[in-house]
Amino acid sequence: MSASLSSDQVAALVEAAKDGSLPDQAGKPGGRRTGRLRNVDFTRPTKFTNEQERRLRRALETFCRTVSTRLSAELRSPVDLEVINLAQLTWANAHDQVTSKSICAILEPEGIPGRMLLTAEMSFVLASIERLLGNNRDHLPRERKLTDVDWALTNRLFGTLVDQLSIIWQDFADLPIELSALENHTLSAHVAPVNEPTLSLTLEARLDKISATLVLLIPWRSIAPVAERFSGGEHDFDEGSEAAGAVRGALRSVEVVTRAEVGAVDLPVAQVLALQPGELLRLGSAAGAVTIYADNVAVHRAKPGRSGLRRAVQVLERLEGGA
Repeated sequence: MSASLSSDQVAALVEAAKDGSLPDQAGKPGGRRTGRLRNVDFTRPTKFTNEQERRLRRALETFCRTVSTRLSAELRSPVDLEVINLAQLTWANAHDQVTSKSICAILEPEGIPGRMLLTAEMSFVLASIERLLGNNRDHLPRERKLTDVDWALTNRLFGTLVDQLSIIWQDFADLPIELSALENHTLSAHVAPVNEPTLSLTLEARLDKISATLVLLIPWRSIAPVAERFSGGEHDFDEGSEAAGAVRGALRSVEVVTRAEVGAVDLPVAQVLALQPGELLRLGSAAGAVTIYADNVAVHRAKPGRSGLRRAVQVLERLEGGA
């Protein structure tokens, strides 16, 4: 039987209950087991698969290489873009992480109702504008309100970015992209519901001594109809296609070292080092089958013999797994 509590102990328990500080009874006999709580982060959806994330990141890395070359030529200054982060979030959380001092471009994939968002920090946009106007000083430009001329040059800058991105998207998913509109305020650049699973890819843009970030937000609905194109193998192609025939034709002309191995024996290193001129290694009968190797791959079983005055082998069978 449990001991009875005094009036003072009962009063203490009542006060503890009011404060929410009751002692844990889970470890005592007869005590109530407290519930186990687990934190769930609803800002991290899992709509995009790992393979889709990898392929989209590779697409953006290719985009960085190509657009860096084009921007360097147009701005007459070295430009380097690099993917520095990838995260899967809801649209609201991904959009909140974009800095407020950014220019936003709304992108429309052809034939798909969903849209994407490409943002660039104002410092990168202003530095690009100054170089398009002939000012090549590598200082951080002073923030200002964009004029009509600035907007025209900004439209040209984003046109270059979207053109290169469209080429990459066309190669990866047969899906061209068009620039729909530019927004000066991030709050007005909403293209998806707040809970839409969104892939956020952050790029660092380095222009001379200026470093800024570009962000590409890809809501699920903007690639949902063609999501399987971002899920296949990187080198998948139709075996009967013209490209496959060209690959096979190119491989046929590659020279491969081919040898016939009469026999082999495994020896410890000490015994190999102790071999002296004139010693014999027993490999078995040469009259048995020999193995033909292409480089280091066993491809055929053969029979030793002669062709005129030359030693030769006659192919008997192809080994399983051989080319």
